[in-house]
Amino acid sequence: MNEQFKDIYGTITEKMDKSIASLEYEFNSVRAGRANPAILDQIKVDYYGAPSQINAVASISVPDARTIAIQPWDASLIKEIEKAILTSDIGINPNNDGKVIRLNFPPLTEERRKELVKQIHKLAENGKVAIRNIRRDAMELFKNMKKKSEITEDDLKSAEKDLQDLTDKYVKLVDNKLADKEKDLMSI
Repeated sequence: MNEQFKDIYGTITEKMDKSIASLEYEFNSVRAGRANPAILDQIKVDYYGAPSQINAVASISVPDARTIAIQPWDASLIKEIEKAILTSDIGINPNNDGKVIRLNFPPLTEERRKELVKQIHKLAENGKVAIRNIRRDAMELFKNMKKKSEITEDDLKSAEKDLQDLTDKYVKLVDNKLADKEKDLMSI
C-alpha cells in the first residue's frame, strides 16, 4: 500500500472492521435453536420510565443448551420483562415462576432453519453493501485529491487497486462468517 495514504487506509480499515463487528452482532441475535443471551440485546424493558436492556436490570444465565434464565434484581420487573419479551419478535414464550423467567428454545424445524438461512444471507448482503459504500466514499476522496492535484494519476490508480484489494478481503471475510453461521444453523 502507498505510504502516502497510510492514514486514509487506516480509517477505511477501521470502518470496514466496524461493519464486520456489526454483522457479527446481528448474526449473534439470530436465534439458532441454542440458548444465546445475545438475542435479548435488542429488547428494552421499561425500568421506572427509562428503556433499559434486560442485562442492565437482571442477571442472565444459560443453565443448559436450550434454556435462558433471567432473574431480575428487582422482583417488580418480572411482569415488565415478560411483557417486553412477548412483544419482541424472538418467537419464544417466557415461563415465569415469580422469581425467574425461563426461555425454553425448541429445536428448530427444517423450515425454520431455511428461513433463518435466508435472514442471515440478507444480513450478509447488507454487510457487503456497507463495505462497498466505504470503498465508494474512499474512491470519491481519492478522485477529489486528484482533481485538486494533490496526487498523480498513478497514485490514483494505485489507490484504486489497493482499495479494491482491501474491499475484496473484507467481502471474503463476510462470506466466511456467513458460511460459518449457515453451517451452525443447519447442524443444530
